Amino acid sequence: MAGRDETAAERADRRWVELLQEVRVAQTGVQILLAFLLSVAFTPRFTELGTTDRTIYVVTIVLGAAATGALIAPVSFHRFVSGQQMKPQAVEWASRLTVTGLLLLLCTIMCALLLILRVVLHQSAALWIVSGVLLWFLACWVVLPAWARWSK
Repeated sequence: MAGRDETAAERADRRWVELLQEVRVAQTGVQILLAFLLSVAFTPRFTELGTTDRTIYVVTIVLGAAATGALIAPVSFHRFVSGQQMKPQAVEWASRLTVTGLLLLLCTIMCALLLILRVVLHQSAALWIVSGVLLWFLACWVVLPAWARWSK
């Protein structure tokens, strides 16, 4: 398969648009998750949580906030460097921030799942289920794309 016939500037523009589309999807997910998690502390059942579960909750909230920050950061980055002929660098930094945001989102989801399953199930069952879901996410988010990239 032949490469694209585009200039460096066109390539940077295309990569920027593609990256923004990816970020929009991830931002929506992390913002909904974070909003839900923030509301949990104001429910009557929250007071029944033990120290471990409250700690997991706090870690989950912090991870969710960090993921939100990392996934919104490409927009801020672009705004600060816009018009400075730095599009290729902006794309690289935005890509790094997006990957960081996705990793933080993964951790947020796993912690939220652990917290919910600890409330509903026995702790050991919760850990096994979270481990299985983590493997599924890693297969979908890392293994499958890596396999597709290396097998082309």
